[in-house]
Amino acid sequence: MMAAMKIALIQTNPVIGDFPGNNARIVAQAERAAALGCELAIFPELALSGYPPQDLLERPAFLADHERALTRLIAEVRGIGVLCGAVTRNPEAAGKPLHNSALLFRDGKILFSTAKRLLPTYDVFDESRYFEPGREAALCDYQGLKLAITVCEDIWNDKRVFPRCLYHHDPVAELLGCPDLTADLLINLAASPFNLGKNAIKQKIFANLCAAYRVPMLYVNQVGGQDSLVFEGGSLALDRSGAVVCRAARFQEDLVVLDTATWQGEIREDGSADQADPEAAEVLAALVLGSRDYVHKCGFSGVVIGLSGGIDSALTAAIAVQALGAENVLGIAMPSPYSSPASQEDARQLATTLGIAFQVLPITPIFENYQQTLAPFFTAFAGETSGEARPVDLTTQNIQARIRGNLLMAAANKLGRLVLSTGNKSEMAVGYCTLYGDMSGGLALLSDVPKTLVYRLAALINREREIIPRRTVERAPSAELAPDQKDQDDLPPYELLDPILKAYLEDNLAIAEIVAQGFEQPMVAEVVARIRRNEHKRKQAPPGLKVTSKAFGYGRRYPVAENYHESAGGK
Repeated sequence: MMAAMKIALIQTNPVIGDFPGNNARIVAQAERAAALGCELAIFPELALSGYPPQDLLERPAFLADHERALTRLIAEVRGIGVLCGAVTRNPEAAGKPLHNSALLFRDGKILFSTAKRLLPTYDVFDESRYFEPGREAALCDYQGLKLAITVCEDIWNDKRVFPRCLYHHDPVAELLGCPDLTADLLINLAASPFNLGKNAIKQKIFANLCAAYRVPMLYVNQVGGQDSLVFEGGSLALDRSGAVVCRAARFQEDLVVLDTATWQGEIREDGSADQADPEAAEVLAALVLGSRDYVHKCGFSGVVIGLSGGIDSALTAAIAVQALGAENVLGIAMPSPYSSPASQEDARQLATTLGIAFQVLPITPIFENYQQTLAPFFTAFAGETSGEARPVDLTTQNIQARIRGNLLMAAANKLGRLVLSTGNKSEMAVGYCTLYGDMSGGLALLSDVPKTLVYRLAALINREREIIPRRTVERAPSAELAPDQKDQDDLPPYELLDPILKAYLEDNLAIAEIVAQGFEQPMVAEVVARIRRNEHKRKQAPPGLKVTSKAFGYGRRYPVAENYHESAGGK
């Protein structure tokens, strides 16, 4: 029979490298768990340093400070066992110098240590750059319980779930599949970033492991935003059948208690499940959390947003208000000769409804000065047709976008704020954006949000009352950089463009395979060509918040200088 014990599942929001702050957070929550009668408090992967610390792990000073903080942490926590993720040294003479470890300590003594065995190197992960994998699987005896302790990726190699396993061994099978080893609990310390659809995959993995090995499972996940990544938390406990019996909140710090005597625990409700569009609801929660943490962890209190009267900037402003408060958001409208009265009216109405500060900076005089200064390049050079004006083209349009980017950056610099750029994933993918113009900023809030999802998020924002003006939502999207301009003059309709982008960027389908789904071959070929041509823009874009399975940024590594053209056969 399993020993009776109360266990606290504690998901924290660390700041990478803030050892005093992270230490204090762990100590305070461990003391809270002890006061609730818990004998064990479980924290996420690398809870002391924050995840992912990246190349800070190559700095000897960082490692020395981490070790001092870990020593203090072990000494300070009393009266309760703490299972916590931390960086440890690899004692072997060969291999990478560090381990990504889980440590169990109590009353000043380390009782057990195990190193992460599966080190992911796909998408946003690059752990084998820093860590040596653990070699041995062993159970931990604690207060009459036999614990099978794993770290994040260690449970993501189950051949019953994945048709092709990425690793040659399965740490869970080695811990639980041996007849001589009988575990009471499977525990997983994680720092697993959010993306759409991933929660369902995790639930499937967890339930499968519980059912396959007839063992209950505890999963404790980091929460919070870290650069482009958003960690959702959602820590939980499952019984032997795979049923959820304890669950922490998603997208916020939380502590929940499980009682192994009854195998019952606290269950926080998932707010997204109550929405008409649960997928959009969880994306909205991720964007609010990710933007709040990015702004605050980078040392800013407020943001500046260019309000065009369009749906992207309106959605960005609405999310920023949820994340930071209306008092910390400044909207700036910058009308040009091509800005419609409706756009200017809608921008002002949005600002009034949100309660944010609002400023109008007309750019027409600056635009005219630019054109005058650049007149030698806008007319024919000697040797060409004398005095013939060069046609109005993208150059003229881009000047307007770059003027706006310059003004936004100047305002942000003067006020000590951060610029939020407003471009969406559909635009970023095909280069429908201006380098050093509307791409300027410190965070590209919507850069992983396809345009069709932008509309769904706007509908969610407006579900109780009209915040984003109806005309903004209903009017055809336009950059308004030329007379009567519409996005679909240059792009396929977004309801066609977005599925093509998902198929190519996220599903890695060939052109022929996408065409086989019912899309016209010339359209697909042109979209793919535009993706290739605009890689240089995305390499210079601000970081964006990852919400899909494949976002632009360091998780998608494509060369700028390349000449690969997909063969007609496709596969």
